Amino acid sequence: MEITTDTHSHHISQQFNNELEDLKTHLLAMGGLVEKQVQDAIYALTEGDSAIAEEVRANDRAINDMQIRIDEECTRILARRQPAASDLRLVMAVTRATSDLERVGDEASKIARHAIKLAEEGEPPRGYIETRHIGNHVRNMIKDALTAFARFDTELALKVAQEDKSVDLEYRSAMRALVTFMMEDPRSISRVLNVIWVLRSLERIGDHANNIAEYVIYLVKGMDVRHSTPESIEERLSES
Repeated sequence: MEITTDTHSHHISQQFNNELEDLKTHLLAMGGLVEKQVQDAIYALTEGDSAIAEEVRANDRAINDMQIRIDEECTRILARRQPAASDLRLVMAVTRATSDLERVGDEASKIARHAIKLAEEGEPPRGYIETRHIGNHVRNMIKDALTAFARFDTELALKVAQEDKSVDLEYRSAMRALVTFMMEDPRSISRVLNVIWVLRSLERIGDHANNIAEYVIYLVKGMDVRHSTPESIEERLSES
């Protein structure tokens, strides 16, 4: 059964309706903080702002706490309500999405750590243009994945899955350029390696955004599209 934004508000128990709505609201609040973490981490790196980077690292604890609280909410709903069908899919999708958001927060914290190291070294290394571009790309993917979750929008979720492929191509291109630069100038190796680790974190953030988009499709359509190509996902959606 396909679900809409109204599906989870028709229970006899108004309390159950509220619990499901709160669950979604708390997920989106966590997502908003995670998205800001990514944005701030990229800013800290490209602007050499160690203070912002320290804030990102400090805020990682708040994201972990939010995940724990949301997981506890999901456990209570499963135990008390024993949800079936679309309600169960919502709880499962929220649990999976919070796990990915927590990992995005971890990657933002890693970026912040490298930003501090690079700020201490002073001279900006190569790769900042690519880093800013890919960083903005994956941040928009996180934003779109969360919007798709809020709206139960499978078309937007598919768009996120398609964008992940573009990010992978951009990542590989940037990595090749940086490796070439290190070979030409061995003195740059230490600085450029920090940028390479940042790019790796950004690529992983894109993967997590893609995972959340896949959970949206599972939530709305009941389709498990994990490990599927964007082309096959599009085909399955068109047939449903």
